Amino acid sequence: MAVRLALLGCGTVGAQVVRLLHEQADDLTARVGAPVELAGVAVRRPDRVRAVSLDRDLLTTDALGLLKRPDVDAVVEVVGGIEPARGWLVEALRQGKDVVTANKALLAEDGGALHDAAVAGGADLYFEAAVAGGIPLLRPLRESLHGDRITRVTGIVNGTTNFILSAMDATGAGFTEALEEATELGYAEADPTADVDGFDAAAKAAILASLAFHTRVTAAEVYREGISEVTSADVASAREMGCVIKLLCLAERVDGAVAVRVHPAMIPRQHPLAAVGGAYNAVFVEADAAGQLMFYGAGAGGSPTASAVLGDIVAVARTVVARRAGGNGLRQTGLEAYAELPVRPIGEVVTRYHVRLDVADRPGVLATVASVFARHGVSIATVHQTGRSSDATLVIVTHRAPDSALTATVAELRHMEIVRSVASVVRVEGETPAG
Repeated sequence: MAVRLALLGCGTVGAQVVRLLHEQADDLTARVGAPVELAGVAVRRPDRVRAVSLDRDLLTTDALGLLKRPDVDAVVEVVGGIEPARGWLVEALRQGKDVVTANKALLAEDGGALHDAAVAGGADLYFEAAVAGGIPLLRPLRESLHGDRITRVTGIVNGTTNFILSAMDATGAGFTEALEEATELGYAEADPTADVDGFDAAAKAAILASLAFHTRVTAAEVYREGISEVTSADVASAREMGCVIKLLCLAERVDGAVAVRVHPAMIPRQHPLAAVGGAYNAVFVEADAAGQLMFYGAGAGGSPTASAVLGDIVAVARTVVARRAGGNGLRQTGLEAYAELPVRPIGEVVTRYHVRLDVADRPGVLATVASVFARHGVSIATVHQTGRSSDATLVIVTHRAPDSALTATVAELRHMEIVRSVASVVRVEGETPAG
């Protein structure tokens, strides 16, 4: 007896899921123990569906009606967005139908509602494709490392911004030029806001933190900065320090709490994440027993994402077959929040900083600036000064300090007559990992 799926959405990813189900039908039957078939495909505009291996009779515009059908065993959602996807998936889970989703925005905003619905309906919830595309990352976090204590997750989880920053580092181009290149090559959307302003990465950071620390973290609780303010001067300064700038998502366990943030950061070129170029993704996981682990690969695109969706489909289909044989299968949602750790505000996060100031070039300026840092408890590690006419540039790298202390320091500097401008503030992360 076949395992029958309701597919919600048939765009770039959905079309690739259809293709893989068709091309790998025999292998899937062998892996699952039963054929895996589409019961129907819900789309808004059937005339625009381009999946070549799809039987057009399967198309419908009634997603809710499709997922409620008694012959549907599981629901696969690749539509994206919050509504109507949330209503559809909650209904499916409450009915006891397992769900596979790639919807990072929904999971980051209201994963708790999906978890609760899955528990109420006795259904499974899988979402490997929601973070880092085809990289097998979420299942290791929620299964392979479930017996370990994860302390920190650091990742490059947005291919568009990584391509832009890699281009800036390689060519010396400014942000605007690098963004134009990314758009021309198809790495950036016509409206790149979700990527370059960090919204996409923040949603993924929330999911990673929720899994790693068994605590519900929403995207709204993730501190977020984008990369549009990163300049070629910042990139050059990072290079002089032996660093590279990346848009990082960082989730860490600190003193009984969780800190989750997304922002540009300088990391040493010896760090494994520094070598991740182009539109690739990578996530660096640190755990008590397992130590340091690296997950790397294509983070987006129809085929890689569909590969992750298909892996979840196999897991769900096996569970369906096991239940039919009288077993219970493996019940899981991956979003258990038993730890309930508080989420730390950004002001309490401690790290290092690279601060570039345009100042008046006259005696005593450096001492005056240094006194401001000292007054707020921010220790200076290095200072580099270059002069030009009556002005100078100070590049200051600090020791570790709370974000609130650095923020207060910068606020005071901005109001000083000798400081022409605070040109940039970039965090410095990642001691070189031990070999």
